[in-house]
Amino acid sequence: MAIWTVTPDLERLADASKNTAVSHMGIEYLEIGDDYVKGRMPVDKRTVQPFGILHGGASVLLAETLGSMAANCVLREKGTVAVGLEINANHIRPITGGWVYGTARPHHIGSTTQVWEIRLENEQGKLTCISRLTMAVTKRP
Repeated sequence: MAIWTVTPDLERLADASKNTAVSHMGIEYLEIGDDYVKGRMPVDKRTVQPFGILHGGASVLLAETLGSMAANCVLREKGTVAVGLEINANHIRPITGGWVYGTARPHHIGSTTQVWEIRLENEQGKLTCISRLTMAVTKRP
């Protein structure tokens, strides 16, 4: 059974991300399932740190992007928005090129908070980063 109150659409997610940090970093939305959103980000000159490996901040940007977009598609009340309250990330394995793939899934979907887990993996499917994102649900400004 799908968790969505607003069915996410790949094209709509991409349109909402135009001219933002998301598009600047090359993030692409790939797949939407009953309880997840998947995307990817290139590991290139935009996303690596000076030692040539994927920047931890870029990993967090991908994680928060996927979790935040998903969170706003499960809101229960009209006139609300989900915004990042806290995020953490454990960087497990370095990546030096190619793509990093992320999958956001919920742990908790409440009326005032949400908690999402975002797994980042390399092209071989090995875990590179695990992140937990807490979202605050508040009235839309």
